Amino acid sequence: MGYGKRYQNAIKDIEAEKLYSLADAVALAKKAATAKFDETIEMHFRLGIDPRHSDQQVRSTVLLPNGLGKTVRVIVFVENADDVRKAEAAGADIIGDEATIARIQNEGWTDFDAAIAVPSMMAKIGRVAKILGPRGLMPNPKAGTVVQSDALETALNELKAGRVEFRNDKTGNLHVPVGKASFDVEKIAENAQAILDAVQRQRPSAVKGIFIKRLVVASTMGPGIKVEIGGQGA
Repeated sequence: MGYGKRYQNAIKDIEAEKLYSLADAVALAKKAATAKFDETIEMHFRLGIDPRHSDQQVRSTVLLPNGLGKTVRVIVFVENADDVRKAEAAGADIIGDEATIARIQNEGWTDFDAAIAVPSMMAKIGRVAKILGPRGLMPNPKAGTVVQSDALETALNELKAGRVEFRNDKTGNLHVPVGKASFDVEKIAENAQAILDAVQRQRPSAVKGIFIKRLVVASTMGPGIKVEIGGQGA
């Protein structure tokens, strides 16, 4: 399949087989983001894990130093009036209760970007796990989105500031947003380095050999730029 003129222009400065430094890859991805909307810069990892094994799952969160450049609409599932007051004071966009869960279950409603829950609500939220899970909206302790009521404010602030969850898919890949192409290249690079460091820290002990087999940086509509991973190839 042929590529359009915009894409052809975008790849002029990119050597297809070259491994770039992370900073250079980010700069090239930003330069190649010439669509009429503000493209997202993303990192795509190919990991040397066997995703069929529970001891080789890669999942965590990272607080991006420069955020994602988007407004994050957060729902907080709480059970009692005191927790409702705490969630509202902390800046929750939506208070989730049993009626909200029923709406999700019956209508498939998911008009929010992230979800937090207190532990006592998890059994009830479990009824809609099959709806929230595939969309990345299911609260989870490993992602820091199941918290005690006194930690609601911290969790909310981090989500709104740009805390990103990452987890491998069934093919052993990770796809993580870095920021908007309109960001200064230095800010994108800082976010990218924070993500790379966070992923490297999550190397499962069961993994032998190369952990990050390949890393590519790309904008939403732009070409992929291969990144050199120091000490372990790409």
